[in-house]
Amino acid sequence: MHDNSLRLSRIGVLSLLFVCSSLAPGDSVAEGFVAPAPERQAELFNLIRQDCGSCHGLQMTGGLGLPLTPEALKDKSPEALKDVILYGRNGTTMPPWNPFLTEAEAVWMVRMLQKRLPRYVP
Repeated sequence: MHDNSLRLSRIGVLSLLFVCSSLAPGDSVAEGFVAPAPERQAELFNLIRQDCGSCHGLQMTGGLGLPLTPEALKDKSPEALKDVILYGRNGTTMPPWNPFLTEAEAVWMVRMLQKRLPRYVP
C-alpha cells in the first residue's frame, strides 16, 4: 500500500474510533438497532468523508449538497434523514444509496452526522 494511502487509512480508523468512543451508550444503539461491525464502520466512515463529502463538503458544511453538520441536522427527523440516504431526493443530485447500504448502516451514518465527524486531516 502506498505510504499516503496507509496514513489516510490509519487517520480514518483513528477518527472513527474517536467518534464511536464519544457516543454515549444510549446514543450508539437504539432498541432493536445493531451497529455495523467495526470494519464496516470504517468503510462507512470513509464513504461519508469521500462520497458524501464530494457534494456536501469535506467538513460537511455544504457545497453542491446541503450542510450535514449537527447544527444543520438538529431539527431534522432521523427517520427522514435515513430515508434520504437510502432513497435519494427526486429532482436533486442526491442519489439513492440503498443498493450499497442497509437500513441499519444508514441509521448509523445519521447518528455519526448528528454527533459531528472529526475534522478532516489530509
